[in-house]
Amino acid sequence: MKKVTSDDELIRQHLTQQPNQCFEELYKKYVDKVYQRCLFMTKDAEQAQDFTQDVFIKVFGKLDDFQQRSSFSTWINVIAYNYCADQIRLAKRLPTTSIDERLEDSLGESGEARVQEESLDLARQALTSLPPQEQLLLRQKYEQGLSLEELARIHQLTLSAVKMRLKRSREKIQYYCAQQQTR
Repeated sequence: MKKVTSDDELIRQHLTQQPNQCFEELYKKYVDKVYQRCLFMTKDAEQAQDFTQDVFIKVFGKLDDFQQRSSFSTWINVIAYNYCADQIRLAKRLPTTSIDERLEDSLGESGEARVQEESLDLARQALTSLPPQEQLLLRQKYEQGLSLEELARIHQLTLSAVKMRLKRSREKIQYYCAQQQTR
């Protein structure tokens, strides 16, 4: 019979010698609870599955930060709630439909479709005119939905540096598009 270990013991093992076993046990124990939280908030099974995976990636990336002021169950539930709320807020602010979906939707309207296709081509050209690092930062922010804090950590930048780089990249794209439209 397998010995059941407490969450605190599993975390200590994770931080020291058995990260894979710890991850697996905590995942099995909490995946359904996290999924239910995500499903309740999103009302979409596929999105809830994606969010659940994202939450676990976030949790195990931040496991060192768990200070045991609350139970692990409470901590992971708060992370799941905050992650889902952030993603829902971001989706409302920035509707995310792929370029291909937009083109498919607009193909029925021939004149409008051509104009929309030209606009999308211009947007693609503007993005590719940026240096690779700026493209990556924009894609991570707006396509992958990473937070400013996550971007700062990933790119080893200050929060204000991330904000400024995003602002400058957006301005470059606007300038590029304005230049191309006046031609």
